[in-house]
Amino acid sequence: MQQDEIEIRTFAPEHIEGAVALSRQENWPHRPQDWQMALQLSSGAVALDGHGQVTGTILVTPYGADCAMINMVIVDRNVRGKGLGRRLMEQAFALAEDRPLRLVATTDGMPLYEKLGFVPSGTVLQYQGKVAELDAPEGVEAASADDLPTIRAMDREAYGANREALIDALAERGEFAVIRRNGVIEAYAAIRPFGRGEVIGPVIAGNVVDARALISFFATSRPGAFLRVDTDSRTGIADWLGKIGLVHVGGGVTMDRPSRKDAAQARPKVYALANQALG
Repeated sequence: MQQDEIEIRTFAPEHIEGAVALSRQENWPHRPQDWQMALQLSSGAVALDGHGQVTGTILVTPYGADCAMINMVIVDRNVRGKGLGRRLMEQAFALAEDRPLRLVATTDGMPLYEKLGFVPSGTVLQYQGKVAELDAPEGVEAASADDLPTIRAMDREAYGANREALIDALAERGEFAVIRRNGVIEAYAAIRPFGRGEVIGPVIAGNVVDARALISFFATSRPGAFLRVDTDSRTGIADWLGKIGLVHVGGGVTMDRPSRKDAAQARPKVYALANQALG
């Protein structure tokens, strides 16, 4: 199939069924509900062949004016090597406008991203499975709706961007837990249904002990459940995730592409446990 036979269109709800089929081709666990959440928070593009079949996807999730995350970049294996990935990325650049960009790259995607100006900034490690029996942690409690303003503010400080829409979407679909000391929230985590089970993240904590406690809080309330946690390789929590029964199943490389006006600025502080939340 020639590239001129493939049409790029705005990603719309009617494309979700085709997107699910494409992600399953890659052995990704996304359900239609997971795609729907991603699309709710994002704008994007799809590639359609002459029969209207989805052969490529890309989503851009803006976090205010601070930055945007490129998600769900998939090109059908039957049309790879013909420039479709670059065409989709060009659509993403237009949707992001002048925002700095972030993404998590697979090994296959890295060469293209590097050509387009992205530079590696870290490594994401994905762990999943059923957690071994744990003792319920002390000092962790379920969050209330009144805690959401503080959680939003903490998340912005940790991630370096305004992710209020994401926090609200997580609150609609899942739960939050917090560590509160002297009446002040010092750490938080979220959990929501995803793929084969549930995903824990983001986890915002100032130290490994609090991060473990937040994860343990959700794990002990769901004995035998299938859970996923993504962590940055720099957090020092990966070994512990393995010890409690989760299995390292892959990950990716985080990459940044500064906007022109921000090219000389350093990236904001990285959040405690990396989780791209949508993927």
